[in-house]
Amino acid sequence: MSETPPVVLGGRYEVREVLGRGGMAEVHRALDLRLGRIVAVKMLRADLARDPEFQDRFRREAQSAASLNHPTIVAVYDTGEDVVNGARVPFIVMELVEGATLRDLLASGRRLLPERALEITAGILTALDYSHRHGIVHRDIKPANVMLTPRGDIKVMDFGIARAVAEATSAMTQGSAVVGTAQYLSPEQARGEQVDARTDLYSTGCVLFELLTGRPPFVGESPVSVAYQHARELAPAPSTIDPAISRSVDLVVLKALAKERTDRYQTAAEMRADVERARGGGAVLARPTDGTMATTVLPPVAARTTVQRGVPVERVVERREVPPPPPRRHGGAYLLLALAVLAVVAGGIVLAQRYFVNDKVLVPNVSNMTVQEATARLVAGHLTVNPKTTPRPDAQVPENNVVDTDPKGSVKKGTQVTLIVSSGPDKVKVPSVVTKDYSEAADDLQALGLVPVPTPTDSAEDKGTVLAQDPAPNTPVLPGTTVKVQVASGKVPVPNVVGKARLDAIQTLAASDGHFGYSSRSVAVTDPGQDGVVQSTIPDTSQGTSAPKGSKIILVIGKYTAPPQSSPPASEQPPAGGGDASSQPQPS
Repeated sequence: MSETPPVVLGGRYEVREVLGRGGMAEVHRALDLRLGRIVAVKMLRADLARDPEFQDRFRREAQSAASLNHPTIVAVYDTGEDVVNGARVPFIVMELVEGATLRDLLASGRRLLPERALEITAGILTALDYSHRHGIVHRDIKPANVMLTPRGDIKVMDFGIARAVAEATSAMTQGSAVVGTAQYLSPEQARGEQVDARTDLYSTGCVLFELLTGRPPFVGESPVSVAYQHARELAPAPSTIDPAISRSVDLVVLKALAKERTDRYQTAAEMRADVERARGGGAVLARPTDGTMATTVLPPVAARTTVQRGVPVERVVERREVPPPPPRRHGGAYLLLALAVLAVVAGGIVLAQRYFVNDKVLVPNVSNMTVQEATARLVAGHLTVNPKTTPRPDAQVPENNVVDTDPKGSVKKGTQVTLIVSSGPDKVKVPSVVTKDYSEAADDLQALGLVPVPTPTDSAEDKGTVLAQDPAPNTPVLPGTTVKVQVASGKVPVPNVVGKARLDAIQTLAASDGHFGYSSRSVAVTDPGQDGVVQSTIPDTSQGTSAPKGSKIILVIGKYTAPPQSSPPASEQPPAGGGDASSQPQPS
């Protein structure tokens, strides 16, 4: 028998053994045939790819996730789709991280010290801080999406993928259904409302609770009952389950698990700072709110034997069903029983409608879209759009793109939605930095997002003093604007004393801004008029030069020396023998 040829996705990724399975995907080890490296390939369910709109959403979200480059985030290398067993299957190519998930760690029954639980949580928050600053909300933080490497490092995975899947199944949230990972579901997700970065912080609080206590903050007989608790009930303090947990840790967890987003930590960085304070045994900034510390002790749950632990819930869709009618009995009893059944059914319907049934429409997330794209998306969602937009400064969203909507969340069909549009980064006023030391001036400018560019300038001011700036103080500019500053170099111009008499040159140097000293040397000159006159200087002041204040300038002074007297020329002597040659007797 010939071996079955391996599946090669996109003509590049040779699929190998299964590494794990979830409710929406299967993860395989794979070989990148082009680069020769081992990667992880997540193959999504074929039914999620039937909708072309979902394919576009999935591609956009995966590309956004691929833009995240951080040590605490599992890198996304590539995305695509291919035919597997006759069906088109979307797939994601990711960094292969050796190690185990937090879900594996918790399922093993190991208990973590509070310090280690806080350290892991700080790693998750570092990843969320980075992704949130890049405009990506995870939406599905849970132990199964957090990897723990053999070195103990944290890596968070599936950024952006949860959003694509959630939107693909958004039709289910319009009826009597709850969609999400029940144990880590935020109240706004349970109510079918729009999510934001604070949603991830609630889920992180759930993960921290479980790392500390060995169980999620809410447990129940069904995912719907757990979702109900997330939406309506206060979380217990972790110390009610493990008394060894400190009050500071309790406060951090309970603030993260606040029902109202405004009561939670507002950023991942803020929560991470408190986590680090609690880890170090210091006081945290979180404070108890009404009722948060007045919780009752929940009955203990058998370690690792609950339905929630045995059957991890990846994506839960559960509907309430009408109980079957009772068996036929005699008239009066049957009537009473039927009325009782109707009452129970009616009560269940009312409860479901109140807490889980959402017969309204959800305002879609149109952030970062153009006004035209956002309008089309909202109209398709049975909403109307206010023709007048509201401007708002935003440094992250490009100018004229949509920042937000008003209202958000669940609304009635036909509700008018106002688009809040980016007017670009908010301008700041240039501070006055003249006379400040450059290091202080640079700090002031950088604190406002401005870029200082120093130019050394000769001046009598102390070295490093800012002499001038451009733009001028109080000029409104965009963050990132360059501010030119002239900074005293510590040198001052040396006056030109070449050609001056020695005493005049010395006085000129001393009276200058540099209060220069001098030393001198002489050089011979042949012109008596140059005697005692500066012939040159070191450094050369005739060409314009600068020097540190108080430094010495070497003056080269002319010294006239009279040339020696030359002897008068000797008179001509007659030749030997006397007389002129012409007077000599001629031979006969």
